[in-house]
Amino acid sequence: MKVDILAIGAHPDDVELGCGATVAKMVAEGKKVGIVDLTRGELGTRGSAEIRNQEASDAANILGVAFRENVEFRDGFFNHDETHQLKLIEVIRKYRPDIILCNAIEDRHIDHGKGGELVEKAAFLSGLKRIETGQEAWRPKHIFHYIQWFPLKPDFILDVTGYLEKKKEACMAFKTQFHDPSNKEPDTPISSKTFQESIEYRAKDLGMLIGTEAGEGFMIKGYLGIKDFEGIL
Repeated sequence: MKVDILAIGAHPDDVELGCGATVAKMVAEGKKVGIVDLTRGELGTRGSAEIRNQEASDAANILGVAFRENVEFRDGFFNHDETHQLKLIEVIRKYRPDIILCNAIEDRHIDHGKGGELVEKAAFLSGLKRIETGQEAWRPKHIFHYIQWFPLKPDFILDVTGYLEKKKEACMAFKTQFHDPSNKEPDTPISSKTFQESIEYRAKDLGMLIGTEAGEGFMIKGYLGIKDFEGIL
């Protein structure tokens, strides 16, 4: 299956938090979008890997993506080695995305930075035909890194006006991870009410910077070329 956009996250819920509104907008505009989670989030303090599997499925249904799969790398311990790169190369060649959305190269959780860097390397290697996986070589046109915890300066901001509520709904599908007064499990940095509220105000703040109601920011390695000035806010 070829997709237009492949959104990759180190953990289930990374895509929702980092670019959930973007995914929802692209789906609504007729783009074929898929999600790949690198780990099951089994080291998470709250819930369990099995529960997060179901939460991830629920969130994917809310966003309306074509598919969601998990490559089951070890949470916290996957590396930039040949085994992990080859697995991601197979995934990229399987879905042949034009655009990949993935974790920021620098972030609070070590898996986010590792995941973003691993995707960058695998996407390049995927274009080398002498790496044999039984698939045709494929390299995406663009890799965009979404912003999650650290308030990094984006290279560009996508207008996601009208899709913030869908993003919030998809995030809250991960019931065990976010604010819930009835949950008696230990608190974490993302289970606070403040963090839940930040999902909205950070999107609105990015939107304010480009004169829209809501936005999601992305970073790139290298440069983003444009053909003309049409469509630029």
